[in-house]
Amino acid sequence: MIARGLLQAGGRVVISSRNAEACAQAQEQLSEFGEVRAIPADLSRHDECRRLSDLVTADSERLDILVNNAGAMWDEPLATFPDAAWDTVVDLNLKSPFWLVQALLPALRRAGTADDPARVINIGSIAAIHIPQRPNYSYSSSKAALHQLTRVLAKELGPQHVTVNAVAPGPFPSTMMAATLDEFGEAIAASAPLRRIGRDDDMAGVAVFLASRAGAYLTGAVIPVDGGIATTA
Repeated sequence: MIARGLLQAGGRVVISSRNAEACAQAQEQLSEFGEVRAIPADLSRHDECRRLSDLVTADSERLDILVNNAGAMWDEPLATFPDAAWDTVVDLNLKSPFWLVQALLPALRRAGTADDPARVINIGSIAAIHIPQRPNYSYSSSKAALHQLTRVLAKELGPQHVTVNAVAPGPFPSTMMAATLDEFGEAIAASAPLRRIGRDDDMAGVAVFLASRAGAYLTGAVIPVDGGIATTA
């Protein structure tokens, strides 16, 4: 969704996934829209975030846009919710965006100017804004923490010509959302003021807006892209 939108807007894009095969397939599918490079990495690990950052900046010392979109969810009842469900989800949903900003900040600083800052776009969730229908304890909590981290980083990095915003998606067709949409999809769509779930262009559009000159004076914001579900339920 987002990678395609940035490519269509003229960006050169680097994508990453811990699944090397999926990463290569995504690169092949996206290549028709522009220049895309795939670097497999397990972003739940600090050393892998540093390795990815080194490879991203090997050919260029500047980075205009960082999109933190890796995420994990763990759906299990309260009585049996394991420690691993916290460690796995928090490492990927919260620590990984911090590690990548930390490692790539020099490149972001080089790209940013007062008139056109570099951009960090964190992918949060409306599960951090309202109570989700499924018991995603660690997911909701980690995304709420990511929203707050977005605000903290926005205040610190703004004077360094780097904006930091978050997008909070609602229901979109994805592997992560498949079980929820299978069980509750019709009810979720019916509960939305716009009476539908999200489409690829909805996410691409908000990311391109934030990355464009139109979004240059916006920082510290958490933008729900959910058809109005979280703010009107």
